[in-house]
Amino acid sequence: MNVVESLNIFYKKLALFIENKELDKLLLSEKRDKSSDLKNVIITLVKLKKGFFLNFVYRYKKKDITKNYSLYDGFENIKWELLTNFYNANLFSQTHEFCLQTKPNGKVLLTRKKLTVKRNITFNHDKTKPRLIQTYNNTYLKELGVVNSKWEIRQNMNNKYQQICQYIELIQPYLTDKILQNDCQIVDMGSGKGYLTFALYDYISNVLQKNIKMRGIEANAELVSTCNTIVKKSNFDNLNFIEGTIKDAELNRIDILIALHACDTATDDAIYRGIISKSSLIVCAPCCHKQIRKELNSTTPFDNITKFGILKERQAEIITDTIRALILEIFGYKTNVFEFISTEHTHKNVMIVGEKIRKNNPQKQKILNNITSLKQIFGIKEHYLEGLLKENFFSLKKTTIDFATSQ
Repeated sequence: MNVVESLNIFYKKLALFIENKELDKLLLSEKRDKSSDLKNVIITLVKLKKGFFLNFVYRYKKKDITKNYSLYDGFENIKWELLTNFYNANLFSQTHEFCLQTKPNGKVLLTRKKLTVKRNITFNHDKTKPRLIQTYNNTYLKELGVVNSKWEIRQNMNNKYQQICQYIELIQPYLTDKILQNDCQIVDMGSGKGYLTFALYDYISNVLQKNIKMRGIEANAELVSTCNTIVKKSNFDNLNFIEGTIKDAELNRIDILIALHACDTATDDAIYRGIISKSSLIVCAPCCHKQIRKELNSTTPFDNITKFGILKERQAEIITDTIRALILEIFGYKTNVFEFISTEHTHKNVMIVGEKIRKNNPQKQKILNNITSLKQIFGIKEHYLEGLLKENFFSLKKTTIDFATSQ
């Protein structure tokens, strides 16, 4: 059987299973681009108010993205994914599995086997997902107004609860035994009302059963007082909130530094404190990228990108966070940048995570040169984080680096 015949048989079976509502699951795997963050795609048939759709779950290393497509569009997307992104496809009905394997040399192998156990097919879109943060008897959630006296999520707080759970899901893979050693010191810079601070402490202490100490840093004295009252009611013995700023709060040790939605250069102040403290983990969700936007002055074709206000704003965000991530890499951090909050809430939804894996990066000079080139393209004189670091560590102007003081 040649390639065309194998593909035609597979697609006909898929179309038949969809038409007869016999499709249980289709798994696309064995990615063609090994460097891609996309691991696999799971496709199921779901029934919504407007009829049947194909539900795609795109599984990445740090998150899942779910999308629904019409049956026609979904079918075309499957063919496109197999052509461009994946080598293998496993198609399941109630009684059979069809396995399509594409070899790197282009050869296609199609096999079929009968399942020993009949699979139960459901078309429920809202599958139950385990909650990392439980609502029942969780005092801080009630005090913060997320749940009512019956421990049910308040209708107007469902989005907040989902944000809390998503935050824990995103940071969960980084909370390893190596990082969460006994007496680990965690600092949440700009903790605000404390929703995410309380949730992270709850998850690490009560779910992971790790012995940690955590502080929330907040400039608003009233919020600090309110949060400390909730701490006592929740019996969270190793959590406390102190009044202070990201830049000036007195802290002896920071093993994990978190700064979510710190405005403009306050994110850089937080990253700087994490770097000089040699924090094992730095987690930031930047906001309001004003500093670089004021400096953008490109004289290259890239000038067209910044011609319009909204595009200039978003370009400034991209450049700012790119330089932040690259600077973290210089100091031995493995960095990752991904979506934090769904774009339906805000487009300012990027999270930067830096995980300390070595003292410094042997490719530091190359990274410095890349930062310098990027700045030159867009007419940027200096990134704020450079100014904080260069007196102690490096000067991008001279493109030299001295890590002696950082050891």
